[in-house]
Amino acid sequence: MKIAFAHDWLNGMRGGERCLEALCEVYPQATIYTLLHEQGNLSPALSRMRIQTSFVQKLPLAFKKYRHYLPLFPTAIEQFDLRGYDLVVSLSHCVAKGVLTGPGTCHICYILTPMRYAWDLYQDYFGGKKIHGLRKWIVPFLINYLRTWDAASSNRVDYFIAISEHVARRVRKYYRRECEVIYPPVDTQFYTPGSGDGDYFLIVSAFAPYKRIDLAIEAFNRLKLPLKIIGKGQEEKALKRLAQGHIEFLGTLPDQEVRDYYRKCRALIFPGEEDFGLTPLEAQATGRPVIAYARGGALETVVEGVTGLFFPEPTVESLCQAVQRFEHLNFEKSKIRDQALRFSKERFKQEMKVYIEGKVKEYFS
Repeated sequence: MKIAFAHDWLNGMRGGERCLEALCEVYPQATIYTLLHEQGNLSPALSRMRIQTSFVQKLPLAFKKYRHYLPLFPTAIEQFDLRGYDLVVSLSHCVAKGVLTGPGTCHICYILTPMRYAWDLYQDYFGGKKIHGLRKWIVPFLINYLRTWDAASSNRVDYFIAISEHVARRVRKYYRRECEVIYPPVDTQFYTPGSGDGDYFLIVSAFAPYKRIDLAIEAFNRLKLPLKIIGKGQEEKALKRLAQGHIEFLGTLPDQEVRDYYRKCRALIFPGEEDFGLTPLEAQATGRPVIAYARGGALETVVEGVTGLFFPEPTVESLCQAVQRFEHLNFEKSKIRDQALRFSKERFKQEMKVYIEGKVKEYFS
C-alpha cells in the first residue's frame, strides 16, 4: 500500500508533530507532504522521512514570517500531486486536509482542530483593537474566504478522526461531519517522575492569544508566587512587559530540560481553552498535578481532585482562587501518573493502525 501523510508545516515538535512522528513509526514507508520544512527542528524519526515541500518553502523569510503567507496556503496545499497513493492521512489544524486526491485514494484526516482563527477564535485573534489600519479592512474579507474554503475542503475527506470529544463537537458544528475520537499520544517512557521538588509553578506553551498566558501572568503578579514559563511566540514582547520580577521566561528548551522542569514544579498552570492539550499529560506523566481552565480538552485529561484542579471562569480571580485552594491539598504522584498512562504512545499507534486499516478495507470493498 502506497501511503502519504499531509501536514500543515514542519518547523518544530509540538503536539501535532508528535502525532505525526508516532504514525511514521507505524508507516515508515510513507512520504510526508507539507507547506514548509525547517531542517534541524524535527526529531530524528521525522528527519529520516521523505519530505516534500510546497512553493511556500521558497518564499522570502518563509521560516520566520510564514503566517503572513496564510492567503496562499490553500493554493499551496492543492498543488501536491498525490496520484498513485492508496492512502493519504492528513494531520490538519490549518489547510492539510485540503489536499486533492482522486477516487482511487482513501483520505483519512486526523483533525487537530478546525482552523481556529477562522471560526470560534476569530475574535481572540482579530477582534476589538487587535488589528489596525488597512488590516482592519482586509483581514475580515480574507478570513471569510478561508472560512468558506475550510468548510468546502472538508468534503474532500473520506473519514475524520478527532483528537478529542471537544474537537469532534467543533467538526460537527463547522463541517457537519461525524468523526471518531482517538486521543493523541504522550511519551510516558520519556516523561517519568523524578526526585526533588521546586518551589515554582510552570507553564509550557506557545505564546498565542488563545493560550491565555496573559491571564496566568496577571494572576501570579497578584499572588506573588514564582512562575516559570517555557515557550515562545508572537505574544512574547507583550507578555514580558506584563510580568513582574518573580515570573521568569526560559524560552524554548530541549525536551530533557523541559522534563526536568516538569518533575520539580509544584503544578502546571494551563490557563487556556485547548482542543486537547498535551502538556497537562506530560506533566501528569512526571507525577505533577495540573491547574487548568475548566473548558476544552483538559476536561478529558485532568481528573478533578485526583490529578489536578479546575478553575471555572477565564478570570484572574478564578485562577487565583484555584491556586490558593491547591496550596491546601495533597496529590499522589502514582495516581497522577496512572492517568497519563491511559494516553500512552503505544496505545495511540495501535488504535490508529486498527482504525486506518479498517477504513481502507471499507473504502475499497
